[in-house]
Amino acid sequence: MFDVFVIGGGPAGLAAAIAARREGMRVVVADGDRPPIDKPCGEGLMPDSRQLARQLGVEVSQSTGYEFRGIRFHGAGRTVEADFREGRGIGVRRTTLHRALVQAAERAGVEFRWSTPMSGFGNNSEMKNARWIVGADGSSSLVRRWAGLDAVRSAARRYAFRQHFAVTPWTDHMEIYWGEGCQIYVTPVGAREVCVALVSKNSELRLDGALRSQFPFLRERLPASAAASRERGAVTGNVSLRAVARGNVALIGDASGSVDAIAGEGICLSFRQAVALARCMANNDLQGYNRQHARLALRPRLIAEAMLQLDRGQLIQSCAMGVLSAQPWIFRKLLEVHVL
Repeated sequence: MFDVFVIGGGPAGLAAAIAARREGMRVVVADGDRPPIDKPCGEGLMPDSRQLARQLGVEVSQSTGYEFRGIRFHGAGRTVEADFREGRGIGVRRTTLHRALVQAAERAGVEFRWSTPMSGFGNNSEMKNARWIVGADGSSSLVRRWAGLDAVRSAARRYAFRQHFAVTPWTDHMEIYWGEGCQIYVTPVGAREVCVALVSKNSELRLDGALRSQFPFLRERLPASAAASRERGAVTGNVSLRAVARGNVALIGDASGSVDAIAGEGICLSFRQAVALARCMANNDLQGYNRQHARLALRPRLIAEAMLQLDRGQLIQSCAMGVLSAQPWIFRKLLEVHVL
């Protein structure tokens, strides 16, 4: 008999499992895949994400990735940057982060059912006998549909594509290059590797096409011969559900809605949700999780919507970058609000 049955063994599901174990519950995690599980993402963790990871027993150190000290924007012929007030961020391969989370979950006493697809929910006796069921199975969540939690309050989707390049990082910042209707993120993830991610509303636009048409100077630093992984894509965006818990079922991570990747808050938000969900399960109060989930998503969603204003046209982007470069203290303050 398990107290908590987690469906989905990605970072959100593992964080939920660890947090539940810390509340004294017996937990099992089931996933159709086997670790390490990869997912297309920007692979940058802000200082607050690293702090939350430590609280879950996961140390993401310089030896596992590449530290960066702030954020730098390039756009409309201008550059603006700011350093984190406290700590450093780190670029780390998603597979490396997943291994560290699995190890932390094992140390915490979580049990696993890898290579266990959960398409037939009613046939799993362990799940049926669990007190709580946690859906952490991503943006196309089957648990969400099965639990009747598909009702969407709002949704604005974009498309992201990620690839790695075996080049020496030229920056100690996470860099965002603003183009026309798209952004490219560059995150150092090793001494000889960078992660490059493209995000746009155009499902047909790919990284090479964007580099050729809008970022030729960046393309010179990222020759095709240096590609160290194949390009992978995913859907991102601000998606808000009407409810994330019903009966004894709760959703977490992308299964519970999402914040646009432009905010860089996906992992951090999942960690915060995991702690809140574990406490609510321990207190037998999933309605409380509904309320806390909405509060946790509010700031990251507002930040994402504010940043996306730079994506509304060249004139707005030029004006905004002009103000930020002339008054760099504004950018520093915005970064402080971003990284709490």
